[in-house]
Amino acid sequence: MTAAHPTTQDETAALLERGRTLTAPALRAAVGRLAPPMDTIAAYHFGWIDAQGRPADGDSGKAVRPALALLSAEAAGAGPEVGVPGAVAVELVHNFSLLHDDLMDGDEQRRHRDTVWKVHGPAQAILVGDALFALAGEVVIGDGSPPAARAARLLATSSRRLINGQAQDISFEHRERVSVEECQTMAGNKTGALLAAAAAIGAVLAGADESVSRPLELYGEHLGLAFQAVDDLLGIWGDPRTTGKPAWGDLRQRKKSLPVAAALATGNAAAERLTTLLAADVKRSREEIEEVDEAEFAARAALIEEAGGRRWTEEEARRQHDAALAALRDVSLPAAVRRQLTELADFVVVRRK
Repeated sequence: MTAAHPTTQDETAALLERGRTLTAPALRAAVGRLAPPMDTIAAYHFGWIDAQGRPADGDSGKAVRPALALLSAEAAGAGPEVGVPGAVAVELVHNFSLLHDDLMDGDEQRRHRDTVWKVHGPAQAILVGDALFALAGEVVIGDGSPPAARAARLLATSSRRLINGQAQDISFEHRERVSVEECQTMAGNKTGALLAAAAAIGAVLAGADESVSRPLELYGEHLGLAFQAVDDLLGIWGDPRTTGKPAWGDLRQRKKSLPVAAALATGNAAAERLTTLLAADVKRSREEIEEVDEAEFAARAALIEEAGGRRWTEEEARRQHDAALAALRDVSLPAAVRRQLTELADFVVVRRK
């Protein structure tokens, strides 16, 4: 995968920054409705304050989902502000999932600082996540208009799929082998569903019919699969200095991510050796896994690459990128919106941080 042209990178950065800028006031206002101490704990999670409650300028993520929600409103001929409630709602659901995922996975770091459960305890992480989830529905339903009701239904369905995907992901940790198809189904639920909602929710709020909203949703679904494929690559080979997570993070958590499943499916000599190592890992406790030497994780990563799992996943990210753009081929879109949706898809596949 090659890096994007610098001009395109600049345009994408501006698009993501617009998403953050237009969404931030409404997102802060929504979080402000939460009862103490959930409001300040949520503010810490979003990077607005530090662990001592002082104002901070933390990393709040790439803002791909808000950018998509605003663009989808423009795809339907409306102004980007029409998509703001959808952008906020999707961000709230996304961050609900992060709060719970960090706790379930035992992750102590996110975006280069301690996770909420590490700072405020597991109970507060669960409560704040639940509160963000409830708040998302409240935000998107707005005045209860027919478009808002459609958007709320879209968000609810996507959220259910996201939770299904997380359940599937956890169940995979206790199995010696998972098929590529199972991984793709899980990724479509865990990541694709919410990106599909983000890519369509602005258009739905703008009153677009399914001839516009459905192709946008399919674009987001494929984009989510590309996004997850790249995430799975970073989960094994990502640089901790840029990912903010430990080296070999997904291997430490025994995740049967796409590179692992693709490697095992080859059945070659490297895959057989990998199978033996992963079978032993399944029988270990989380505490025992944490004691595993760095060299052992490096050996597993090398076997995945030797078996072809890394290359296949890189190619799959590109295939899903192409499928995302193909979903928009027959839709009438403003030229600027089409170009920006293409740029966002390129960003997802070539991103390294």
